[in-house]
Amino acid sequence: MIRTFRSKALSRLWNDGDASKVRPDQVERVKLRLSALQAARRPDDMNIPGFRFHQLQGKPQRYAVAVNGPWRVTFGWDGEDATEVDLEQYH
Repeated sequence: MIRTFRSKALSRLWNDGDASKVRPDQVERVKLRLSALQAARRPDDMNIPGFRFHQLQGKPQRYAVAVNGPWRVTFGWDGEDATEVDLEQYH
């Protein structure tokens, strides 16, 4: 389940349905990934074909799934919850 967002744009998209701060070509793909993240009980549940799930280096431990191009939904994990969910271009 998603506990917290780092990105205000993702928080608005998920909680209010407001997609105005997310690129139009990414909205549906981001929503699909957020829905999967909401249903996930552990990070490995995000290892879905096409998501290119991977663990990021560094501390604290974070994970990423691909949206398109260099864009990723990134998140931390605490218990059974995703935390600090963000949309970032980190390459």
